[in-house]
Amino acid sequence: MKNCLSIAGSDCSGGAGIQADIKTFSALGCFGMSVIVSVVAENTSRVISIQDVSPKVIKDQIDAVFEDIKVDAVKVGMLSGIESMKAVIEKLKEYHPKITVIDPVMVAKGGCALMQPEALETMKKEIIPLSFLLTPNIPEAETITKMKIENIEDMKAAAKGIHKMGAENVLIKGGHLNGDAVDILYDGEKYYSFSNERINTKNTHGTGCTLSSAITANLANGKSLPKAVEEAKKYVTEAIRYSLDIGKGHGPTNHFYEFYNSKGII
Repeated sequence: MKNCLSIAGSDCSGGAGIQADIKTFSALGCFGMSVIVSVVAENTSRVISIQDVSPKVIKDQIDAVFEDIKVDAVKVGMLSGIESMKAVIEKLKEYHPKITVIDPVMVAKGGCALMQPEALETMKKEIIPLSFLLTPNIPEAETITKMKIENIEDMKAAAKGIHKMGAENVLIKGGHLNGDAVDILYDGEKYYSFSNERINTKNTHGTGCTLSSAITANLANGKSLPKAVEEAKKYVTEAIRYSLDIGKGHGPTNHFYEFYNSKGII
């Protein structure tokens, strides 16, 4: 069994962040570990408050994992501020994980900002170059590149621009456009397109976290990057299809839909 580490924020409602990542790792046959950088008081409708963990404790958590357990892949999610970013940057440079998938989380599903505006330049200059794969959605890609994305060609241009910033590979997620959900992967030479049907549901809390952690697990399990993305996208589509109508807002995806189906639970 491969070991995957998530460095991200904690979602107390269980649908996104660290909780979604560990569920995804487990569903895809990996052992999941976590470094919590922020405690987020949120539910399916809103973010109430955010408390960042101190840089020392962030670094201590990373040390605790790496000094004891072989880490096959790392997923990095929410990093709200410069101090949190600097702590993670220091340790990623120290341990040099072979696979680092970075999801540049900026806004929660309900619209609350999860990254401080002043941290954007640190993200662009110091976090992006550490990524084997960067997985922004369209609003995040627009913020990073300062360009408007309205179609597939714009997504390709944005991916190329982010690759020039230092990301080894870039996956622009197209869920914010109309029609089927089309994602564009750019590896510096070639573009790959991934399309799945759009499921008509409001229950999509944590889909971005789930996709990036599914890609991380697939890469840890030895799949090529295009195959890892393709299978992760299929996994997320089914997790949305069997999403859970929990809470008053955007309910969570169903990370264990295969297991629940086999047990007749859903």
